[in-house]
Amino acid sequence: MRQLFPQSPDGADPLEVYQLEDPPSGGPAVRVNMVASADGAAMVKGRSEALGGPADRRLFHHLRSLTDVIMVGAGTVRAEHYGPARLDASVQTRRSARGQAPQPPIAVVTRSCELDWSTPFFTDASSRPIVITVDDAPSERVGDASNVADVLVAGHGDVDLSKAIAALGERGARWVLVEGGPILNTQLAAGGLLDELCLTVSPRLFAGDGARVLNGIEIPNPLDMTLASVCEEDGFLFLRYTRS
Repeated sequence: MRQLFPQSPDGADPLEVYQLEDPPSGGPAVRVNMVASADGAAMVKGRSEALGGPADRRLFHHLRSLTDVIMVGAGTVRAEHYGPARLDASVQTRRSARGQAPQPPIAVVTRSCELDWSTPFFTDASSRPIVITVDDAPSERVGDASNVADVLVAGHGDVDLSKAIAALGERGARWVLVEGGPILNTQLAAGGLLDELCLTVSPRLFAGDGARVLNGIEIPNPLDMTLASVCEEDGFLFLRYTRS
């Protein structure tokens, strides 16, 4: 991977541009990581697998290694067959030295609390997962969730993401890494909660009607973003935008 912008000294690790600084005051900062084709598709047949490449996977794991908690929508957990986060021993050592848990927990956002609690995502996780749901979710499902995960209640009818992010902050999280899907990304942006977008642009064209990185409702007040860095490898562009 080479860093195109801003220019860096020879030998510098391009991944250093993703190192986290102290988040803004008032709560955790939210970083969204997504991949999209050159023609804008964030999913192909409901999944993102066809879009990425080796460098994208390295960045995916690097961003996970830095964050305090990972957030993802329940639909993405199902579609992408999510498992628990797995970081190698050297990364875990560096995280522990920074005062972080060796493995970041994954928080699943779900109104229905309808998930398969027997999957490795819940049963094999070394950091107990978090289920973020609403106060009117079916009580039996909430009970099942509490057997394998920590349950955070935020909102009624729909998950109140502002409350959810604040609750993660109360648990000690300073940085939240969001891995989609597009509807969750849109809700965060519409609520003014998105602080940073890490976007991989894949050198592939798919057409079709795949969802965009943000998809669903139109944002009443579009967010202005500042381009912070650009890296490249094998034709993939790695763009990092911060909120203006």
